Amino acid sequence: MIIEKIELNNGSALGLSMQMQSAPLLLIRADKGFVMCGYLDMETATSLGDVAVKVRGVNTFEDVLGSQVVGATQKAIDLGIKVGMTGREALELMF
Repeated sequence: MIIEKIELNNGSALGLSMQMQSAPLLLIRADKGFVMCGYLDMETATSLGDVAVKVRGVNTFEDVLGSQVVGATQKAIDLGIKVGMTGREALELMF
């Protein structure tokens, strides 16, 4: 498992990466929420009341930051996060 501090304009996020059998499981957590890869479940994040967004087709933290958001919980949308913005843009709103 790799744990990395990721510096953004509005604060520091924590990146977690674990190599699974076929691809890495990636998550970057900011103060108010997180960006997750396709391995993780949006329905669960929604039911738990999390601020969460999903990106797909990522292999590195830089991929997560540069990829487009393909899904967002209502709490993420309430912060101004939109499908289509980058993972970086979404994370900046989570501080």
